[in-house]
Amino acid sequence: MSAGRIMIVDDQPKIRRFMRTTLVAEGYEVSEAKNGEAALESIRELRPDLVVLDMNMPGMGGLAACRAIRRDSDIAVIMLTVRNSEEDKVAALDAGADDFVTKPFSTPELMARIRAALRRVPGAQSSPRKIRLGEILIDFDERTVSREGEAKHLTPKELDLLRYLAQHANQVVSHRELLQAVWGPDYGDQVDYLRVFVKNLRKKMEANPERPQHITTEPWVGYRLKGTIESL
Repeated sequence: MSAGRIMIVDDQPKIRRFMRTTLVAEGYEVSEAKNGEAALESIRELRPDLVVLDMNMPGMGGLAACRAIRRDSDIAVIMLTVRNSEEDKVAALDAGADDFVTKPFSTPELMARIRAALRRVPGAQSSPRKIRLGEILIDFDERTVSREGEAKHLTPKELDLLRYLAQHANQVVSHRELLQAVWGPDYGDQVDYLRVFVKNLRKKMEANPERPQHITTEPWVGYRLKGTIESL
């Protein structure tokens, strides 16, 4: 039985061959594309569960390809970067990636990141399909948040993060708990990483993201989803 379908998008054949060999050995079905344009054409047909996407490629780069994927799909995306810089990481997450891996990477690290990107929040099946939080409607099935009639799409990890906060509404949830619940036990110390996801959620939910009323920060501790939640 297949562990999942993964598309590798990288302009370097050696990188694609290495990842294909590694992933096939772990039970994944693997397809390849050498640039962003080819990936977008293939995704509609192959419907992978996850795309491993190189940031720097000729033609359509990884960031542009990720944004295009996010306009049409909830596929998990891991971005490959060549620099371990905060700027690259933030750019990848802002484009809609669920995670990033810096080249060169180890096989255990790549596999851990893939498992984390594909994981779902425990208890998701028993959660309400829709909830109302003040003026905000959250539709977990459609993966959208709506405010004043305008629906905005959530990435898979934004959805899982919001779902976990909703499951613990009006409680302070620590950074470590959020990271490990949504991304897995290998995570816990990436607080800056978590801030990017919360910032993007606030942009989609809050009337004034700079003065959030619903997703509030508990300094040095974590976050809280505030308000009365109505299950629909």
